Amino acid sequence: MKILVLGGTRFLGRVLVEAALGSGHEVTLFNRGKTDPELFPETEKLVGDRDGNLDVLKGRVWDAVIDTSGYVPWSVRESAALLADAADHYTFISSVSVYDELEEPWIDEGHTVGKLAPERVEELKRMEADEAIREHYGELKFLCEREVERAFPGRSFIVRPGLIVGPYDFTDRFAYWINRIAKGGEVLAPGRRDKSVQFIDVRDLAEWILRMVESKADGTFNATGPETELTMQEFLDTCKETVGNETELIWIDEKFLLGHEVNGWTDLPLWIPDSSNMDGFLKVDIRKALHAGLKFRSLEETIRDTLAWESTRTPHERKAGLDPQKEKAVLYDWTEKGL
Repeated sequence: MKILVLGGTRFLGRVLVEAALGSGHEVTLFNRGKTDPELFPETEKLVGDRDGNLDVLKGRVWDAVIDTSGYVPWSVRESAALLADAADHYTFISSVSVYDELEEPWIDEGHTVGKLAPERVEELKRMEADEAIREHYGELKFLCEREVERAFPGRSFIVRPGLIVGPYDFTDRFAYWINRIAKGGEVLAPGRRDKSVQFIDVRDLAEWILRMVESKADGTFNATGPETELTMQEFLDTCKETVGNETELIWIDEKFLLGHEVNGWTDLPLWIPDSSNMDGFLKVDIRKALHAGLKFRSLEETIRDTLAWESTRTPHERKAGLDPQKEKAVLYDWTEKGL
């Protein structure tokens, strides 16, 4: 197949391109040429900007488009409309963040989504403010989906991933736990041991997406993992066993953590406090994707490979994870109180 990838050099996009090239497809990359432009010298590279500079795409044809970089509906509308007659199929990478009313678990693809009033969308478009757009990430992703479906009726594949992890993950969320356990010592473990967590290895997601593109799948699919329910304790115990370090998990209850201003997700990735009433965010129904062939490698493999990739990175300011001094202070206070 001739595949056009919008993006293609960062995390999921990068791994998708690797998978497509490995399967013998002819890949064209369209992006701004700013992130790792030296990657994939064997591909055709078209430089432009989906916010108003799509000229290099005109007059070309592809079998399929994979859009890994669409975040706002006005730019997705422009690219999808231009490509509607230039490609047979369009894949859009969305997010489970589109869902609203997250109190109950096992949200399927028909669940309520977040909505934005048209006038608010126009206001965001005029503002061009990254912070405001991030605040409405989920609602805007859903509107992007609608633009794709409108331009490619009956020939669009919408993927709603949960947390994506593994090599090349620049968010530092999954890696926080692996790096922290590799460091050893007493590790602060949050809340309930039996709280469910979900995530998917970027390579499993990319390989499945490519198979779905090859079959020209149509429809919307949640895509996270693993196949069976995983608890926070099972995840952290597997990290300990795989890393093989002397680590003691110190489980601290939610009320104590919140009282010490320890935040879910940012300070302690994968942990969403019960009081947030968002049990559905990490308990998404993936049966539709499983029936469509989504498969998973072992958690141990994901942990090992992420740790190996982390060892190649240059020191940088982490985007997520608890400050070591704050962790130490909270652990000390917990122990002193005999809790």
